[in-house]
Amino acid sequence: MNYANFPLDKRVPLPGTDAEKGEDFIDIERLLGMAARQAKVVAVCAIIGLFMGVLYLQTTPKQYISVASVLIDEGLNKVVDDISAASATMQTDASLLSQIEILTSARLASVVVDKLKLDQNQEFMNPPTSALAKGIGFVRGLVGYFRGSSGPDIPGLENVDAATREAMMATARRDYAILKLQSEVLAQRNGRSYVIDIGYQSTDPALATAITKAFSEAYLADQLNASFDATERAAVWLQGRLTELRESSQKAALAVEMFRAEHGLSAGSDGQLISDKQLSDLNSQLIVAQADTARASARYQQYKAIVDSGSDNAFQDSAISSDQPASSVIATLKTRYLTVSKRLQDVEANFGKDHPQAVALAKEKADVSAQIFGQLKQLTESYRNDYQVAQARETALKEKIATAAGKSSIDNQSQVKLRDLDQQATALTTLYQTFLSRYEEASQQQSFPVGKVRIISDATMPLSAVGPRTSKVLALTLVLGVLLGAGFGGLNEFNERFFRTGEDIRDRVGLKFLGYLPTIGGGKPGKDAKPDDVQADAKIASLSAAEKRARMRVSIDAPASMFAETLRNAKIAFDVVMEGQGSKVIGVISLLPGEGKSTVAANLAGLLAANGAKTLLIDGDLRNPGLSRSLGMETEQGLMEAVVSGQTWQSVGKVDRQTKLAIIPAVLRGQFSHTSELLSSAGMRRFIENAKETFEYIVVDLPPLGPVVDAKAFAPLADGFVLVTEWGRTPRAVVRSMLESEPYVANKIVGAVLNKVDLKKLAKYGSLGGSEKFFDKYSTYYLDKSETRTRAAA
Repeated sequence: MNYANFPLDKRVPLPGTDAEKGEDFIDIERLLGMAARQAKVVAVCAIIGLFMGVLYLQTTPKQYISVASVLIDEGLNKVVDDISAASATMQTDASLLSQIEILTSARLASVVVDKLKLDQNQEFMNPPTSALAKGIGFVRGLVGYFRGSSGPDIPGLENVDAATREAMMATARRDYAILKLQSEVLAQRNGRSYVIDIGYQSTDPALATAITKAFSEAYLADQLNASFDATERAAVWLQGRLTELRESSQKAALAVEMFRAEHGLSAGSDGQLISDKQLSDLNSQLIVAQADTARASARYQQYKAIVDSGSDNAFQDSAISSDQPASSVIATLKTRYLTVSKRLQDVEANFGKDHPQAVALAKEKADVSAQIFGQLKQLTESYRNDYQVAQARETALKEKIATAAGKSSIDNQSQVKLRDLDQQATALTTLYQTFLSRYEEASQQQSFPVGKVRIISDATMPLSAVGPRTSKVLALTLVLGVLLGAGFGGLNEFNERFFRTGEDIRDRVGLKFLGYLPTIGGGKPGKDAKPDDVQADAKIASLSAAEKRARMRVSIDAPASMFAETLRNAKIAFDVVMEGQGSKVIGVISLLPGEGKSTVAANLAGLLAANGAKTLLIDGDLRNPGLSRSLGMETEQGLMEAVVSGQTWQSVGKVDRQTKLAIIPAVLRGQFSHTSELLSSAGMRRFIENAKETFEYIVVDLPPLGPVVDAKAFAPLADGFVLVTEWGRTPRAVVRSMLESEPYVANKIVGAVLNKVDLKKLAKYGSLGGSEKFFDKYSTYYLDKSETRTRAAA
C-alpha cells in the first residue's frame, strides 16, 4: 500500500477523534470493549469501596431515633369554638408549616433543655462521632490553626471574677445546647394528614426517647398557654371597649330623641309621620275626583253632541243613562213617537198624505219630537253643571296636595337626618351587645383547659438502630467504587494513544497490517519496555547469551508458531509488492528504541534462509548494534570497515551453519557519529550492489527513525521497509508525524507489524467479528510442541 496516495487530512486522525465520523454517535460495541478492558480497574475500585464501607460501619457509632406523633385535632377545635371568643378555621398547609416552625423554635428548645438539663449532659453535648467525622474535624482544626483562628471566645471573659465567669460559661453552654437541639430535632407532616411527627436521633436510645417525649409535652403545654394568654388578652381588651361602647350607644339614642322633638317629627301609631299620612289621603281623594271629572265630562260631551245635531236626529241619538231622572219621560215620549209614526205610515199608505187624519198625525209627530228635543237640552245642561262641579273639586284638591307636599318635603329632609342618627344609635347598640356577649364568652374561656392539639403516639424506647444502615452504606460505597473505577477506566481509555489492533494500523496511519508478533521469552510487553537505549541495553544485558540467541531464532526453532506465521505473511507482502525484482533489499525500522526491530529482522532473515532463499542479514545500527550483541558475534571487522575500505560481504560476513544465513555484524567504534553519511555513501551502495549479485533477500536492521536519521539516509538503497511498532507502547501520533514528514520513507513501507503482543489481552481490543476474537480457535494450527520449544529456547 502506497502511503503517499492517502490525503493528508485522512492519513492519521488525531488521537481521541475517530476518522469514522459517519458512524453512530454511540458505539455500543466500543463501549462494551472498554468495559471488558477496564473490568479489573473497576473491580479493584469496587473492592476498595466495599472495604471503605466496612471500615465506616465499624468506626461509626449506631444511631437511635425516637418518634412521637401529635394531631391538630379539628374535633377539639369545635368543642373550643362553641365557647371561644376567637373562631378557629380549618388548618391549611401554611398553618401546619407554621406549627412545624413552632416545634423547631428556640423557645420550645429552651424549655426542653431546662427541663432535662441537657447543657449538663455530656452524652448530648459531646456525643461519640465516627472516624470520618473525627478526621474532618482534625483537618478543620489544622486549617484553623494555620489561619490563626483560636476558636470561639466569650468577649470580656478575662476581666471578670470566677463566679461571673462560671455564670457566663453556663449561659454559653445553655445557648449552645439550645442551638444544637433546635438544629437536630426532627418535625415533619405525616403525608396529607393533620399529624405532625416529632423525633430525635442520638447514640443513646434513652436520651432520644426522653428528648422526644419532652418536646411533645412542651408543645402541648405551649398550645394551652398560647390559648389561655390569647383569651386573657382578649377579655381585658373587650372590657375596655365595653365601657366606650356603652357611653357611645347612650349618647346616640339621646341625640335621636332630641332631633325628633326639635323638628316635630312625631309619628302615628303605625310609625308614619302625620304630614305623610295627610298627603297620602289627599292623593287618594284626588284620584277619585279625577275619575268623577272624567265621567262627567264624557256624559256632557255625549249629550252636547246629540243636541248640536238638531231635533231631527235627536230621536236616533237620544240614548239616556238609566240612572238619570228624565229617563222615564223621554222613554214615554219615544214610545208615543213610535206609535204615531206607525199610524201615520198606515194612513198615508191607505189614504195618502193629504188625508186630514194623516195631517193631524204628522203634526202630532212633530210635537212629540219637539218635546223629546226639549228634554234632551235640559239633560245636557244638567250634565254641564255636574262637569263644572267635578272640575272645581279636582282643582281644590290639587291645591291642597301642593301645600301638603311642601310640608312633607321639609319633614322628609329632617327624617333623613333622623334616620341616620337612628341607624348610628342602632349600630352602636348592636355592637355593644355583641362585645358584651364576647366578653362573657372570653371570661368563661379563661378557665376552659382544652388545647387544639393532642398526642396520639407517645415516644417509646427504640429497640434497633436506624443508622448507619449496613445495606445502604455498602451499596453506596460499592456504587461509588464502581463509579470511581469507571472514571479511572475512562481516563485510561482516554489516555490510550497506542496501537492495539491491526485496524488501528490500517485506519490510523493507512499502512498495510502484516500481523501480530506475540511476546517471546516471558518478558512483559508494553509498559515494562525500556524507553531509551541505555535501559534497553540494560534489559538485554540482563539476559543470558543463550536467551539472547534464542530470541533471534524463534522462527527457525518454532516454524509452526504464530510468530513465524506472521513473518511468512510479511514475506508474501514483499514478494507481491516487489514482484519481478531479482534481489530485494528490505529495511526493518521502528520509531522508538526497544520496540524489537532487531529481533524481527533476525527472525525474518532466519525464516527466509530456512525456506531455502539466499538471505543476507545486515546490522545497520552502527550506533547501537543490538543485533550483533544478541547474536553473540564478537568480531573486529563489520559493516563500517567493509564500506570504508571497499571490501565485499565475504570479508566481514558470518554464515549460520544450520540455515546458511549470512550475517554482516556491526562493530561499535567509540564516539563515531557520522553513521548516516556512511549508510548513504557510495561505498554503501557498492556494498549492497555486490551483495545483490549473490542474495535473493537482503534484510537490514536499521536504527530507529525517531532519535537518528540513519534509516532516512539508507532509504534510497532500500526496496521496501517493514515498520515494527510495539503493541501498547508506540504512540500513534509519532508514527503519523513521521509518515507525514518523511513521504519518501513512507512510500517504501510495505507494511507494519505489531510486536510484543499480549495475546490474552488482545481479544479485549478487537472489534466484534474481528480476527482478534478468534485466536483461541487459530491456536489449533500452531503446534504446541513448537511453542514449547520456543519457551525452552528462551
